[in-house]
This record gives sequence, C-alpha cells and structure tokens, in this order.
Amino acid sequence: MIEISTMSILIVDDMKSMRLTIRKMLQNLKIGKNLRFAENGKEGLDILNNASCDIAIIDWNMPVMNGIDMLARIRNDISHRDMPVIMVTAESQRDIVSEVAETEVDAYLLKPLTLAALDEKIRAVVKKANKPDPATIHRLKARDYEENGDYNSAIDEIKIALTYKPSASRLLRQIGLLHFKIKKPGIALKCLLKAASVNKQDFITRVHIADYYIKKNQLEKAGPYFLEILSSSSKYNDRAMDFAEKLLIRGSRSLAIDVFSKIIIRSKKQNIAIEKIIDICIERSELKYPLSLLEQSVKENPSNYDMIYKTGVIYLEIDDLEKALNNFIEVDRHVRGHIDAKLQIARIYIDKGKVLQADDYLNQILRIEQNNEDALALRREI
Repeated sequence: MIEISTMSILIVDDMKSMRLTIRKMLQNLKIGKNLRFAENGKEGLDILNNASCDIAIIDWNMPVMNGIDMLARIRNDISHRDMPVIMVTAESQRDIVSEVAETEVDAYLLKPLTLAALDEKIRAVVKKANKPDPATIHRLKARDYEENGDYNSAIDEIKIALTYKPSASRLLRQIGLLHFKIKKPGIALKCLLKAASVNKQDFITRVHIADYYIKKNQLEKAGPYFLEILSSSSKYNDRAMDFAEKLLIRGSRSLAIDVFSKIIIRSKKQNIAIEKIIDICIERSELKYPLSLLEQSVKENPSNYDMIYKTGVIYLEIDDLEKALNNFIEVDRHVRGHIDAKLQIARIYIDKGKVLQADDYLNQILRIEQNNEDALALRREI
C-alpha cells in the first residue's frame, strides 16, 4: 500500500524552476516524504535502478531522453512497470493523449500546474494503485499467464475483465493480440476492429490492424488506418512513409499521395519530409505530385537550388525541355561547379541541335573534372 504522506516520489523535469515548483506544491499539500529529482529521462531511470519510488511525475518534453521514451522503458522493466506515472506537458491535450495512451500513463497534467490539479491527480493514481478495479486485476493476471506462455488462460482472464469493462479498447486489443498467438487471426482481427471502433484515440490498435492488412497484401485496407493515425500522431511517420512507397509500387497513387500529404502535415521537420517524399516519388516514376511540392518549395524558398535542380529533372522527365533548361541554368548561375546541372544543360542543347552551346558546357565540366565520363561521352556524340 502506498501512503500519500510518506511515499517516495520521483520528479523528472529539465527545468530547475519546475522541479522546485513541484517540490513546493507537494510540501504545501503534505504529499510525499522522500522526493528525488532528475533533469531528464536517462537520469530518472538511473535513479529508479538504484532506489525505490512509489510514483513518478515526468515532464513530456526533455532533452537526452523525453518523458515518452522514459515511460516506455519503465513499462518494459519488470521491476518498475506497475509504478504509477503522471505525465506533465505544455503541449496540446490531444497530442499528449494520443502519445501517452500507447505507453499506459496513469494520468497527465497540463502546464501551468495548479495545486488542486496536482493534488487530484496524485490521489487518484495512488487510490487506483492501492485498490485496483476488478478489470485491472484480471488484466494483470492475464499478463502473468501470457508471460508464462499460457495464452488460453490469459484469454480467459481478459474475457472476465471485459465483463466489467466491455468497451475498454485496451482489453479488446489485448485479447485480439492473444488470439494471434494461438493462430486464430480471424478472431484477432475482429477484436482489434472492435477496439478501434470504440476508441478513436487508440492508435496502437490501428497500427496492429494496418500491419495485419499489409502482411495479407491488402494495402488499400491498411490505408485508412494509417490516415487515422497520422491525423493526430507523428510517431509512425517513418512506417507510414514506407507504406506509402509500397502503395506507389502497387499503383495506388491517390492513396499514397493522401498518406504522403498527412506525413508532411504531421512532420516537425517538414522540409526534410518533403525532400524524402520527392525522392521516393521520382524513383517510383510518380512525377505530378512531387512537381507540385517542388514548385511550392521553390516559391517559398527561391534560393533552394537543390529543389530547383530536382524541379528541372521532373520537367525533363515530362519532356518540358524549356522549363527544365531554365531550372538548370538557374542552378548553374548560382551554384559554382554544379556538374550535374551543366551536364543536363549540355544534353538539352544537344537535343535542340545547339552543338556550340553544348560544347561550351562540356568544356566547363572538363575543366573542373577532366576525366568526367559523361561529358566525354557527350563530346564523342557531337
């Protein structure tokens, strides 16, 4: 049993002022006796490995190791996985809920903290830890059975838990995953679909559903679930990127573009995401969508000559030689020694029958790189 007044509390926040604020608030509330502090998730885990703590109050956004990663480590450690965790964040409520829902946080608090909110959350999680509800008791029994390889007994325990909470997406997901383990994928999928239907914020269930359809090579069925995930979380952007590329290979252009567009919206570093998407599309011979991205990027940043060059490449692919030539000349004018741009200009001039202009650019290349095979081959051609 955890005693409110004498329990040990781990406080993890990179801001000293916030650590001091939480300490002062806990003292005023007469909550906790032993307070331990860490500046990031890594330091917090080091403390947990050397000292016992009853609950943890963790900031979501920290350097070195953030709160989400720390929480995931806690839940995967048999020694600490049942410790109550309260997540603190200054981010939007929707984002934090979608992120922490997958790593089993016990409660979350939005900054700026208030005395009343801190008191309420701590008492609620301690009460739940001291006296878990029947559904939780059976879920934990199911976990023990599963870890011992007794999947059928684990399923029986989850079924009992569901009698108390028939619409709990976490329980429905768990029983679905257990049915995968006993080789009953049809029942497993039905459970996962029900879990997704009762909880629009249950993104991890949607990931499992999408994975199931991908393994079955039913990519179009997986698409809507990736779109739902991307609508609120950027955690699966990399997986969604790979999935969208598979769609392009499959020929599902429209769905692939929808996924790519969602990835861009959710990306914290949009320019990096856009460049990667452009490269994937060009490699897979999808030209119209990356051209629109490139034109918009160049409009916003007219000195991004890498994007201007790629725009020229796409114009070349769609046989718009004039626009391609203008882009390559723009790059050549501003980027000294850009051999690829000079080669493209030379090729276009050759196609246009302008041999002298082509030869001039080939000479420029060979002065920079005298054994350039492409330039030498073009010279032999003319």
